[in-house]
Parts: sequence; C-alpha cells; structure tokens
Amino acid sequence: MSRIIVIGSTNTDMVIKSKKLPSPGETILGGTFLINQGGKGANQAVAAARLGGNVTFVTKIGDDMFGSKSLITFRNEGIETKYILKDKEHPSGVAMINVDEKGENCIVVAQGANGYLSPGDIKDEIFGIDSSDILLMQLEIPMETVDYAAQRSSEKGIRVILNPAPAAKISSALLKRLFCITPNETEAELLTGIKVFSIDSARKAALELYNKGVPNVIITMGSLGAYLMNSEFSDLIPVVPVKAVDTTAAGDVFNGALVVALSNNQNIVDAIAFANKAASISVTRIGAQSSAPYKNEVL
Repeated sequence: MSRIIVIGSTNTDMVIKSKKLPSPGETILGGTFLINQGGKGANQAVAAARLGGNVTFVTKIGDDMFGSKSLITFRNEGIETKYILKDKEHPSGVAMINVDEKGENCIVVAQGANGYLSPGDIKDEIFGIDSSDILLMQLEIPMETVDYAAQRSSEKGIRVILNPAPAAKISSALLKRLFCITPNETEAELLTGIKVFSIDSARKAALELYNKGVPNVIITMGSLGAYLMNSEFSDLIPVVPVKAVDTTAAGDVFNGALVVALSNNQNIVDAIAFANKAASISVTRIGAQSSAPYKNEVL
C-alpha cells in the first residue's frame, strides 16, 4: 500500500441543527448543538485512515485546547502526526455550521493557524523517496503552500490530487502538476466558467479542465454521483441513493476514500465507485469526521 500524505486544514466545527437555514439578517431558533473535529484536511486524513490508508498528515494548529483535542484525535485514528505544527501566536481554526432538516448546510470558517501554514513548514523529508506515494490537498491553507507542495511532489513523481475547496481560482502551472482534480459543481463552474447542472454540462466543464492539463478530472455531483474524464473514460459514475441527514463532510469522505483506493492500486473508475459508496454512508450521519465510515462498512 502506498503512503498517503494529506496537507491541509484542521478546524473545530460548532454545529447547530435547525428546520431551515437563516436568510441574511434573520435569527431563527435551532435545535441540537454539537462540537465536532473538522477542517477539510483533517476530515480527509481521518476518512482515509478509517478506510485503511497509511496516512501522514501535515497541518498547523493553535497552542490551545482545540488544537490539543485535534492532535489526540489524529493519533487515536492511527495517523502519523510528527509533521503537525503548533502555532504559538494564532488560535486553532474554527467553523460555524448550520444544518437544515434536509441535510443542507452553510459554513463560515475562521482560519486561525491554518492561514499560517507556509511553504517553509513543508519539510522535504515529508515527501520521502517513494514515487508511489499520493499527495492530497485542499484550499483551506495558503495557495502558495499548495503550489509549493505540488511542485515538490511532482518533481519526485508523486501523484498530486487537489480538492479545490473552498472554491478559488487556480493557476495553469498548478493545474499542470496535478494527477487529478476533484471539484464539485460550484467549484467546477468557478474554474471553467461553465455552470454544472447536468451530465452534459459536467462533461463540458471536465473537458475544459482536461484540456488545461489535468489528466484525471472528477466532478462530484452530490446524489447523482461523480463525473470522470480522462484519456480512456468520460461518463458519470452513479451512486446508490440514500436519505441525507447531513452533507457536511461528504466531499471530504469522497476524497479520503478515493486516495485509499488509488493507494491500493485500484483503477480510477473502481476508486470512484468506492469513494461514492463511502460518501453516501457519510451523509446518513451527523458531523464531519464523526460521519466517516470504517473499511468494513464500505467493502
């Protein structure tokens, strides 16, 4: 099994469930309040570890109770934590999440220490010498750090997978260093200018990214599944429908599962089917990391 390197964010999620999401300026009474471990990087690292991946996580946390709790969680999940940094000057990241009765959510993130994970924090030894390793990143850390890690990985022949969330513009140089990109419909529209609302529009957006130099483009489309385009395949890989309770970390579970399957030398079509199944399980549960399934639940 190849090693999975995840570089990304760590947050503490504060979640309130309510019948609906509030409109601007509106105050509503909610129901259940939960505090969960979150952050896209951490969610993906935990999801990959639970599914049997050999995970090394690189992140920056505050020297506070939220950071300490996160570190304990990672170690309990079997994640390699020796490259996790503590920031003495900035607090750990936090996210405020509102989830409605349909499982839809809105999220506001205070980056905290995540915003200070710099290229200088990414040690060369992290990448090792094994070109079968996989690097997974997201965009809740500075773009210059993402660029640097992608450059160092591609120089070593390591496959780089980017989940471009939250949505942001990406340089052509970074796109050309990627093995795979995994935007959702909103992120794909920002990257291509093509509104994704159907299989046909997903095909057009995927082709745009493929033509920009990304050899494997996966557009996640919620309950429809995921659209894959590469040199050998261009079609939707569907997901078995489930009743969604909370979609908060579905994309993170998908990405964590995807890299686990790829690290086990599965082809990318089978890897996406595995990731679809893991993500569909996660949306039937409340929370971010807490919703990630274990290997025996997905096989």
